[in-house]
Amino acid sequence: MPGVADIPGTTEAAPETPVATSAARGWRGRRPGAARAVRRTTTGLAVLLVFLALLAPNKPDHLTPAAFVRIPVEGLFGVALLLALQALRARARWVAAAVGGALLGLLTILKFLDMGFFSTLDRPFDLVLDWILFDDAASFLEDSIGPGGAIAAEVGVVLLVLALLVLTSLAVVRVSHLVVRHSAVATQGTFALGSLWMVLALLGPQTSAGLPFASGTTADLAQQRVHQVRAGLGDEGRFARESRVDAFRATPPDQLLSALRGKDVIFTFIESYGRSAVQDPAMAAQVDAVLADGTKRLRAAGFASRSAFLTSPTYGGGSWLAHSTFNSGLWIKNQQRYLSLTSGDRMTLTSAFRRTGAWRTVGIMPGVTRAWPEGKFYGLDHVYDSTRLGYQGPKFSWTPVPDQYSLAAFERLEHGKAGREPMMAEIILASSHNPWAPIPRMIGWDEVGDGSVYNSIKEEGKSPQEVWKDPDQVRNEYRRAVEYSLGSLISYVEKYAGKDTVLVFLGDHQPVTTVTRGDLGRDVPVAIVAHDQSVLDRISGWGWEEGLSPGPKAPVWRMDSFRDRFLGTFSSASPAPSSR
Repeated sequence: MPGVADIPGTTEAAPETPVATSAARGWRGRRPGAARAVRRTTTGLAVLLVFLALLAPNKPDHLTPAAFVRIPVEGLFGVALLLALQALRARARWVAAAVGGALLGLLTILKFLDMGFFSTLDRPFDLVLDWILFDDAASFLEDSIGPGGAIAAEVGVVLLVLALLVLTSLAVVRVSHLVVRHSAVATQGTFALGSLWMVLALLGPQTSAGLPFASGTTADLAQQRVHQVRAGLGDEGRFARESRVDAFRATPPDQLLSALRGKDVIFTFIESYGRSAVQDPAMAAQVDAVLADGTKRLRAAGFASRSAFLTSPTYGGGSWLAHSTFNSGLWIKNQQRYLSLTSGDRMTLTSAFRRTGAWRTVGIMPGVTRAWPEGKFYGLDHVYDSTRLGYQGPKFSWTPVPDQYSLAAFERLEHGKAGREPMMAEIILASSHNPWAPIPRMIGWDEVGDGSVYNSIKEEGKSPQEVWKDPDQVRNEYRRAVEYSLGSLISYVEKYAGKDTVLVFLGDHQPVTTVTRGDLGRDVPVAIVAHDQSVLDRISGWGWEEGLSPGPKAPVWRMDSFRDRFLGTFSSASPAPSSR
């Protein structure tokens, strides 16, 4: 057995006596061979953990077996550093290895966060700006699986994080002992693998997922995060400068939106309604059929429509970022910008209507389940959240209120009142929100009532657990949810809209990558529907296509450009909007 003298920096111990040897064997156990096997297994697992942590990618589509048959340059530098630290005392070397292991653990956690963000938002985790999203994730978990399940999931995540940090630290310490004990072999191996790494780096071979066999994954990740942190810290100043530019700040109220006076203007967001819904071959035929039928039905009722695409600042989630971008004319790509915007006084598209004094402004917000002070910023006279719609039915997973009920409540509470003044409404349709199970179905408008009819309808639907076992089923249920939301809105316009109704409806963002498979970018469909042809004549210069469904070659605008385009088109003596 190795003695104390095997550890550099210690003095040699006295030779073992038979008595001492017997005592040691009794203390270590009766099967020294088994103990040796355990040590070797532990060392092998430590090497494997470090190897996997260094080579693990940060994108789900890169997570293939080939990703782990590469040579990590960080591992080579790590071994070289350990060899250079041989002269240090064992305790100092242990501390250095433990700190390095903890840093490796943190970078591995960051890779897991990136994989989660790429799976939902199609971007990496932002170390500066994304921490607040964990609160929204916790709320989503609570709404989806209940408070108890959410707490259990959160505790499990915390324990896994702590376990990973401890295990990577211990693993690097174990590897450091191995390197020091076998320094000659470690030196030769590092030189050989380093030479091979340089050859592979020069030749540039890659895995099928596009990862180089001469890997620098972890080092690249660390470098990218340094740049990301610098950019995040400077974003607040850049946004403040952008916010000071507003072409319509000084426009007199009597000139704002003068071409829409007397109209009922409705802005409607359809959750997760993205380009994939109308162009992905797996679902486009069915969704386009709903839109084509809707175009035909609304035309029969005297309405015409035009459509195009807007590029959203977010993907897979973060609906409020899209809502605020559309309303403010600013690119709200993160929570820091959102908080800065909503704490200021910038005129939004909806507050412009209130500023004129010619419209009552209301919001139908079935997804809002807690205090929402932003309603004042958006210039809404009254906000109907999920608790103020009179709904007595069940939740449909995350969605508190079915879309058809939300529209029926809007008609009952505001739009259908006799003798009312012209109205501007912002309506959020949330039934197409992830996880798309169970999904409501259309019923007669006279059957909606207080919503209790949805208890039996919910029982007919599928559970999220059942749907999310199969990505193809997820895509199918997403399609059905979008069809329901579109069908609800089209039916509402057909039944309740009048000759003075102007409807703008759009998606907020693409669904998660489970549905999109990372294709078709961040665009969302947008359409304008009006009975008065003069409204559509004013937007003839926009180049939008006829009908509710934009084709592949339809115009694409950034979402933050819509506010100025709309205000410039329907206001008099307004400044020309800036091009973007």
